Amino acid sequence: MPLPFADITARCRIAQTAWAALPLGERLRPVRRLRHSIAEHAERLALTATHDVGRAAGEVLATDVLPTADACRFLEKHAERVLRPRRVPRSQRPLWLIGNRETVYRRPFGVVGVIGTWNYPILLNAVPIVQALVAGNGVVWKPSELAATSGAFLHELLIAAGFPANLFALLPATRRAGPELAEADVDHVLFTGSADVGRKLATRLGERLISSTLELSGCDAFLVLDDADVPMAAMAAWYGATLNAGQTCLAVRRVFVHRSRYAEFLERLRPLAATAQPELLALMGQAEQAEGLVREAIAAGARLLGDHSPTAADDPPRFAPTVVCDARPDMSICREASFAPLLAVIPFDDEAGLEAAAEACPFGLAASVFTADAGRGVALAARLRVGAVVVNDVIVPTAHPSVPFGGVRQSGWGVTRGAEGLLGMTVPQVVSVRKGTFRPHYAGAANPSNADIVRGLLAWHHAADRRARWGGLRRLVRGLMGAAKGKK
Repeated sequence: MPLPFADITARCRIAQTAWAALPLGERLRPVRRLRHSIAEHAERLALTATHDVGRAAGEVLATDVLPTADACRFLEKHAERVLRPRRVPRSQRPLWLIGNRETVYRRPFGVVGVIGTWNYPILLNAVPIVQALVAGNGVVWKPSELAATSGAFLHELLIAAGFPANLFALLPATRRAGPELAEADVDHVLFTGSADVGRKLATRLGERLISSTLELSGCDAFLVLDDADVPMAAMAAWYGATLNAGQTCLAVRRVFVHRSRYAEFLERLRPLAATAQPELLALMGQAEQAEGLVREAIAAGARLLGDHSPTAADDPPRFAPTVVCDARPDMSICREASFAPLLAVIPFDDEAGLEAAAEACPFGLAASVFTADAGRGVALAARLRVGAVVVNDVIVPTAHPSVPFGGVRQSGWGVTRGAEGLLGMTVPQVVSVRKGTFRPHYAGAANPSNADIVRGLLAWHHAADRRARWGGLRRLVRGLMGAAKGKK
């Protein structure tokens, strides 16, 4: 039985072979043209996301289009340095490899399958696609079924920029095409989506021994320490919870506030929550899940900030931004990934308890820390098991084109963006060249001269006392002399 998309992947594989053979400078030329095209067609590109998922065009320009153009510029300026072959220094070479010269090359996977997402349909699709292409791969892309318009236009822009059509193939934007791509003739798969789907995908790819990059769900923590600027922290938490109507993997979900600032923080949030209007969501299931999480939290002792009771509304699905106070880390609202403007606020008494409370959630995408002491925030970041920590801001700095983006634990593995994301679209290959003809190891480990060489090296380089090291050197010389005589 043929694999799914067999003709498409076969053509992509042929095109990829020729593409990978090009100098990197030639592979970067379409990136510059793409960046210019993004600037020229920015408004239309933003409107495709408006058409697909109802996002405001201005927000799309800021959160999708501009960061994508900056990511292209990063590749133009730094890809050659990042992918440059690395000569292993002579000082790092052990004596038993004398005469060797080692170089580490970054080779493309071959054909990369990309299963795209819809919530940030430009940024979260374009960046890994372009990185994979620059690294020398071919790409077969399945856009989200919720973002078919933006997917088609983005594909059009990349082809117009000069990426060969067979090298960058567009699959149908259907729900069925995603699982089919996981069965296709690809060498690596990049998926952005929920942890539930990512878990199933990882299982199947693992059975096929195909590597993957998984950008999965988040349930991000927001930590307000006792010395924080509370008015700014409250505004940041609200922004982080409601950006893109809460349909952000990095959205703020759990706000931990030091008990001494807890009442003040809630009072700063209150007017924001009181005037919030229902937000349009992509799927009714998102609103229904959020409503269920709120009701469960209230039944377990939490309370709403404000008088309104959140209700999921259909046609189209909507959900009002909601703040749940006096939540606990063990509540589902603090442990499940949700995709709606929903915020749980939890008081804490000390940093030791704070770390334990933050750790209770199985996701590890990102976190924010608000404090007057930046050093204190950086020290706390070292104890948080997440992919990114922002001190005194939220979400926006994670879009920096030079830094990697990815999570840990149930938020997935691997990264995109920055040097690490570009390297993540490659595999290392070591090429070792040996000069001369002296190969004592060919005689076998049982050879007395080889035994002297090995034991001498061990003692000379690794023994604890000087006498043993000098003895090792003498034994090494004896072994080398014996090996040289044997060669004659």
